[in-house]
Amino acid sequence: MPTTSVSATTPILRTKFGRAWSRQLRAFLFQSDSGEWLSILRIGLGLEVTLYASSLWADWGRMFARSSTGFLNREFTEAVLSIQSPLVPRIGWFVWMGERAGLSEQTTLMIVWLLLFAAGCFLVVGLCCRTAAIAAWLIHLCSAKTGGYLAYGMDNFLTIGLFYLAIAPLPDRLALDRKLWRVRPRDPEVVGFLRRVLQLHLCVIYFFGGLTKCLGAGWWNGDSMWRALTRPPFNLIPSQTLIHGQSILLIAGIFVCLLELSFSILIWPKRTRLPCLIAIITMHIGIGVMMGLYLFSLVMIVLDFAAFGPGLLRRYPTTEMTPKVAKRDS
Repeated sequence: MPTTSVSATTPILRTKFGRAWSRQLRAFLFQSDSGEWLSILRIGLGLEVTLYASSLWADWGRMFARSSTGFLNREFTEAVLSIQSPLVPRIGWFVWMGERAGLSEQTTLMIVWLLLFAAGCFLVVGLCCRTAAIAAWLIHLCSAKTGGYLAYGMDNFLTIGLFYLAIAPLPDRLALDRKLWRVRPRDPEVVGFLRRVLQLHLCVIYFFGGLTKCLGAGWWNGDSMWRALTRPPFNLIPSQTLIHGQSILLIAGIFVCLLELSFSILIWPKRTRLPCLIAIITMHIGIGVMMGLYLFSLVMIVLDFAAFGPGLLRRYPTTEMTPKVAKRDS
């Protein structure tokens, strides 16, 4: 009988394993999705944008006026941006266009604020989703870059979320656009691919955030938690209360390190996904309540729940006791 050499079978095995790996990778990246996560992302980020614009209503004109008093006015911050790159989006672009149209600076700034607020409202109800998402992303990016010295983590994550929304296959199934224009649903594999990219993006963010915290001693002995909760304007809890709860700060710091570091592992198995998601949302709720970072907490909760929340509770059905049926003698 003819025998097959090992060298001849090796390419065949490699081809089989390569095809199987390719099918598994495609099934992982392009998993069919109904688009429920996209509705959560749109509504959540729309609410975030409206709250963000509302919080800046009183200071919007002073923050971005050219003749604003103080060191951090628009003329200074945009000069620094021009040194970095002339293509960085900024509020000055809108002011320049307003001047060409004969509008004053304050009038242009007011129109920009109204556009940002309206874009957030349109996202909440799902009207003109694509245009509203792009407008919200661009205006928020301009305001975050122009006021860069006042920006913090919330601005970065809101920009990321709005970018995903701007390139997403809108409108989603709960959007008003779907009912008004009767748009056909998008390819479920494309919707699933974008959700998978968002999931992987969040895993990378949490992993390196947790790794950075673990490399420092402050998160292991409670010093970082103490500094975070006692630094103005985040010192909502009295210092005397924190002194009596030093052991709690120590445990909380270690919990945050381990949770962020292990998030990218625990969020994938079905058995640990729900507890991990509840833990990370609870952490962000604690940040919002204890430090007053409500907008930061909200945007992180929206991103986490949109990426990993849809369909999760349906995987844990409640078991009901069914009465035993007596067998009848035939």
